[in-house]
Amino acid sequence: MDIAEAFGKVLRRARLKAELTQEGLAFAAELQRNYISLMERGHHQPTLSTLISLSAALERSPIDLLSEALTELEGNPTADQLGR
Repeated sequence: MDIAEAFGKVLRRARLKAELTQEGLAFAAELQRNYISLMERGHHQPTLSTLISLSAALERSPIDLLSEALTELEGNPTADQLGR
C-alpha cells in the first residue's frame, strides 16, 4: 500500500462517517465526483488546496486526515517492508 491508497481509505471512511455520497462531497468541496472516486481508489493524490477543500467539506482538520493516512500506511506494511 502506498500513501495515495492509504489516503483514499481515510477519505472514504471520513466521507461515509459524514454521511455524504461521492457526489455530495464533490459538490461541497467544489470538485468533480470522478476525482473523489479516483482519490478513494488511490489513483490520484490531492494537492494541498484540494486537501483543504476536502477537509472543510468533511468538517475535519487536514492534519487529522493526513495523520490517519500515515497511521493507515504504517499499519499495512508492504512486502518490501516485511522483507519479502
